[in-house]
Amino acid sequence: MKKRLLILVLAASTMTGCEEFLDKTDPTATSFVEFFNTEEDLRRVVYSSYLDVFTNPGVHQTLFYMEDGKSDNAYSRVEGHHHQRIANGNINSNTQAFLYYYELQMKHLGRLNTFIANVDVPYVEDESVRTKYKGILEALRVWHYFKLSSRWGNVPFYLEPAGIADAVQPPTPKAEILNVLFPLADEIAGRLPEAEYTSDKYMFNRYSLKALAMRYALYDGRYELAARLAKEIMDSGNYSLYPNYEDLFQYEGASSNNEFIMHFDMSSHDNSATNSFRDLGPHFRTGNGESFVVPLKSLVDSYWTMQGNPIDNCPYHTMEEYELDPNLNRDPRYEASIMGHGDMFYGEQIDVYNTNNPMYYENQRASKSGYWFKKFVSETDVFRNGGNFDFGLLRYAEVLLTYAEAKIMMNDIDDLAKNCINQVRTRAGLDMSAADVTLPQYDAYTQEQWIELIRNERRIEFAGEGLRYDDILRWGIAESVLNQPALGHTRMVDGQKRTLKIEDRSFTSHNYLWPFHENSLKVEPGLIQNPGY
Repeated sequence: MKKRLLILVLAASTMTGCEEFLDKTDPTATSFVEFFNTEEDLRRVVYSSYLDVFTNPGVHQTLFYMEDGKSDNAYSRVEGHHHQRIANGNINSNTQAFLYYYELQMKHLGRLNTFIANVDVPYVEDESVRTKYKGILEALRVWHYFKLSSRWGNVPFYLEPAGIADAVQPPTPKAEILNVLFPLADEIAGRLPEAEYTSDKYMFNRYSLKALAMRYALYDGRYELAARLAKEIMDSGNYSLYPNYEDLFQYEGASSNNEFIMHFDMSSHDNSATNSFRDLGPHFRTGNGESFVVPLKSLVDSYWTMQGNPIDNCPYHTMEEYELDPNLNRDPRYEASIMGHGDMFYGEQIDVYNTNNPMYYENQRASKSGYWFKKFVSETDVFRNGGNFDFGLLRYAEVLLTYAEAKIMMNDIDDLAKNCINQVRTRAGLDMSAADVTLPQYDAYTQEQWIELIRNERRIEFAGEGLRYDDILRWGIAESVLNQPALGHTRMVDGQKRTLKIEDRSFTSHNYLWPFHENSLKVEPGLIQNPGY
């Protein structure tokens, strides 16, 4: 038990246990050399390391588009997916989610440490192949530690296979871990190819690793580093915004764009079926939509107007008018990302209040909010058992908005930062005669106003893409937005405004860090429980 939880993937005792994980065809392999001795073994280890944690289209607990269910953007209806309880605050140190996520990360860190330590074992004809795969494995280890430390703060930190004695050692402070990870990521990136691979493009290359480091530099408030990395990626010329925002998340553009930097493509899971329609889509007629995670009113109301103004501060319509008609004079990203009551789907108008319709909001497989994500939901997949979507785990729009946010937070809002915002807004289809941030009215903006603008720009640009939970934690606003009830569609009934209510939510100051599960504390006595749990 201790070895499993301490992720000690050592020699023969581990090789049999990893047999299924690595899809090894020889069931009799017992020594490390038998298990890990060819170039194909190297590739298989890399592929499996992605699949088991980051690119499995069938695991709801880890699917990136399910992550919004942890935030004020969305509601996740199945408790076992873990997002629901984290969002509503019904958590403690015995909540299964925290054991699941911690063990998942630590198990794979142990495997990665062992494979990296033995990377010279497999035979390769071209040493550049070994260099590439070693760099990718090291980059995956960095990714794991970024995620682990962002959730728990101080955690065990090893860049080599651990031993039983390490279980009693105290965790390493988060700041010390990140002080190692950022320069390490830069060094690894320098050894990786500059361009995406012709095949297996989901694997890290130089700029996709820089983009990941950029994201976590922003998350940790290392704004100079985040801006520098974003500028390097922009200057590389490798990426650009796809011209049509809506098509980027449909089959029309998902596999043929130059915007995705970190890929969750078909080859990353051996071309197995993707399930985004089932997970996000409506239960239409005999279709397989499950409405597992659905948008909330909070997200719907966050879409600003075509002119780039909040809906509660617009001269054209009242707040109530916008609440009752979310499509009214709205940023086009709303219609591209969300659908709900009154909208058209598969040639029919959605009616979430019709008790005879499978989309009736109280039905089990329907949306309790009356809204659904349109991103990754294609009518092509309505009556299919699965799809073949390519997803972007990090895209060029994030690079542009990261540069802008970093410069805003340093109160150094240069022309490039404004241009980055304008690129994103222009592609979205806003009325740039009013939404262009180089217009004179923006000259009087305070830093606080710029912060409000860039935060909302991120929220609507990346809605349904799994970034919101990290954003509300790093901005320190979770205590505000996750102490509000989860609400849905609003309509007028007998002259009164009524809004669907799904659940109450709670978030306290200690929830910014997750607790270590009680089982983890027993097995690793060196762990120190985070305050408040």
